[in-house]
Amino acid sequence: MSDLAPVERRLSSALDRIARQLDKGPARAAAKAPLFGLGGQREHGPDPEQAATIASLRDALEKERAANAQLSERVHQVKQRQETTIGQLERRLARLTEQLDLQSLEMLRLKKANAKLIESNGALREAQIEGFPDATLINKSISAELEALQAERRAEMAEMEEILAELKPLIAAESR
Repeated sequence: MSDLAPVERRLSSALDRIARQLDKGPARAAAKAPLFGLGGQREHGPDPEQAATIASLRDALEKERAANAQLSERVHQVKQRQETTIGQLERRLARLTEQLDLQSLEMLRLKKANAKLIESNGALREAQIEGFPDATLINKSISAELEALQAERRAEMAEMEEILAELKPLIAAESR
């Protein structure tokens, strides 16, 4: 946007010069024209000097318009790139947030399963000390251990999915 300020100043200056030349034009023509149609011949067409000035001012104006159009196009392209980048970042943030939520859930399950396992193993140890382990305690212990292993596996799978999600864009970029 800071590139537009000099262009605007140059354009404004060119328009001011054109306006001054147009203001001078009729006054010169009136000064050279005969009064009330008397004396001398009337000139048909602009002064060659004035025509050259007008032509150069028009050229300058067209150049400024072209530069302004180019700058406007560049600004439009930059805005599109920014919108594309923001969209990509928002999608990535949503995906990472979803993965984080999934991992948090799996970690909570893992903690609960480990707490059950610790409790079950403690009860099994106490029963062993007393000399008679109960079959239900052994079943609970094995069940808690199985649950902990399953929770650990789900946590590992969630982590693997996260790694794969990060690798997919890299693989896609490499294949191009």
